[in-house]
Amino acid sequence: MIRLFFLMVGFTLAVVGGVSILAYLNLLIAGYQFSAYLLFLIERIEFYLFLIGVAMIIISIIFPTKRNRDRKKS
Repeated sequence: MIRLFFLMVGFTLAVVGGVSILAYLNLLIAGYQFSAYLLFLIERIEFYLFLIGVAMIIISIIFPTKRNRDRKKS
């Protein structure tokens, strides 16, 4: 159940961050260089929310539950 919670929270953070990153792509059309866009992105909290969300999703999927670890020991 805790894995499902982390999966949902991670998915929510990844969506919030990803949508914001996509919205900031309009800066490229406004004349910013790609390097300036990346520097701008690194300063934004949404970028870090995206990274934390993706990490939470990966961790909740990869790590086995306690029940599965106990079965493998037997």
